Amino acid sequence: EVQLVESGGGLVQPGGSLRLSCVASRNIASPYCVGWFRQVPGKEREGLASLQIGLGETTYAESVKGRFTISRNSAVNTLHLKMNSLQPEETAMYYCAAALRAWRCDLRSQESWPYWGQGTQVTVSS
Repeated sequence: EVQLVESGGGLVQPGGSLRLSCVASRNIASPYCVGWFRQVPGKEREGLASLQIGLGETTYAESVKGRFTISRNSAVNTLHLKMNSLQPEETAMYYCAAALRAWRCDLRSQESWPYWGQGTQVTVSS
């Protein structure tokens, strides 16, 4: 069991940047996956980026590749998502998620991510 708590959301102007954070309640033994998702009301949750700990592989959705960067600080059990060039259509609730004992991270399958944070709201508006 692991609890996840996101922070760092807020209001940002179009073209701006934000860095989200997600703190895990405990250290997690490799292998495992951590990832970021977002959801707009009335739409399906979209997988954005994942990081597999064990092989060190990162995966990004095409919609954010080159603009978003996933990283972690293992010393404080924290996952980050740096988001650049944000646009109004990216206004959404952003979630972090984790899958334990996992060698492969699947951003397309929410069912493969048992642990979720409560989300942090990102609003992109002038």
